Amino acid sequence: MKTKLLLFIILSMLRSQVAFACTVISCSLKGEVFAAANEDDYIGFARMWFNPPTAERYGSVCFGLPDLQAQAAMNEYGLFYDFTAQNIDPSKYHFKNTFKGDLFFELLGKCKTVNEALKFLEKYDYSNSAQVLIADAQGNSVIINARTKVLKKGNYQINTNFDISKVKTGDYSCRRYDISKDALKDVKTLDVPFFRDMLSLTRQEGKLSTIYSNIYDLKRGIIYVYNFHDFNKPYIIDLKKELTKGYRLDKISNHFPMSFAYESFLKLDPAMYHKEMILDEIDNKGLNVTLDRYINNRKDTLIKDNKMNSVLLEVGIQLVKDAYNRHAGGGLWEYWFSLPGGFKNEYFKDQRLAGAARILEFLKEQSDTDQKTKNFIYELLAYVNMLEQNKDVAMNYYQQASADRENTWPVSYNRSQKMLTLLAGK
Repeated sequence: MKTKLLLFIILSMLRSQVAFACTVISCSLKGEVFAAANEDDYIGFARMWFNPPTAERYGSVCFGLPDLQAQAAMNEYGLFYDFTAQNIDPSKYHFKNTFKGDLFFELLGKCKTVNEALKFLEKYDYSNSAQVLIADAQGNSVIINARTKVLKKGNYQINTNFDISKVKTGDYSCRRYDISKDALKDVKTLDVPFFRDMLSLTRQEGKLSTIYSNIYDLKRGIIYVYNFHDFNKPYIIDLKKELTKGYRLDKISNHFPMSFAYESFLKLDPAMYHKEMILDEIDNKGLNVTLDRYINNRKDTLIKDNKMNSVLLEVGIQLVKDAYNRHAGGGLWEYWFSLPGGFKNEYFKDQRLAGAARILEFLKEQSDTDQKTKNFIYELLAYVNMLEQNKDVAMNYYQQASADRENTWPVSYNRSQKMLTLLAGK
């Protein structure tokens, strides 16, 4: 399974909560309060997931890619955040008090306003490599990165892909920022058409493309979603009404007709495309029926077996991510990203875990699987078995996963060692 997909798997473990290039805006004027964003990346298949309120958390909706990191989110009180990529290396700073989990998802569940968010963030060092814009329904916003914090002064703030502190000196180069600024500085009335036109003007096309665009009416709790820079007809979310329907994880593109442009973009990554087609088949035909087709009936597969094995591995990983997202009330699978909050002995029931285990058991027996990949599969089998309360089986797989350090990816080896210590009660 030595394909580019395996490189993607490892890189996705290290990916920060941000698309590669985005345009994020907050603006308030004459009692209207909006945020808007283009989410740009090299891959599609974006998701949104609705997280109903609980006794511990406010309800919210999150938007992101298949790794289910929330690139952007809004809670039921109109608190919004969105990230942009930066060339800031957090390792150069000496952080003493980092949050042991997904800091901004926690903030989303606990805070109603920018002021509450800033007080919450006083407890922790901001150690993310990305730059975030936070806005609320009262018209406040702030942009934060590892080096600085800038509160909104005036009617608007813009967050693109340079350090926000450079706005004062003009030491930046970003046409998307300038285009947004030119439109915002003279605006007299805020409405959805105004932001739709601005997002259209700042969208990107090509290999790095605008995957989806959102306009947030923060006071009314309404979100207008556009897929792949098609601004003709939005999918409209009334968040408070949507949250009464319960948890839901969905592909954004499911709410739009498939365009030739979007389909062509998705096919630029054949392995990712086939993975997502299998996931769609699972949704439409059922988990076991689909796995029977791809595991038992190999003659029916559409691509060569060695490539299909890599695709199936990604499908298995996605099943765990999706199951964990529901279990965590919309939270990130922190274990995958080696966050401290991810190392705990827990369990829950979900048929997708059994489906993932079935895929992983099949793949570990394949003769063409190299040892590093096989050890990675052992680690995933260990984790799934732990979630299903098979502690002894989990420990055995973790031992196999980390028995040969030279032939184990470092991230997999380190996680396995931590989990063995945890499960042994040391």
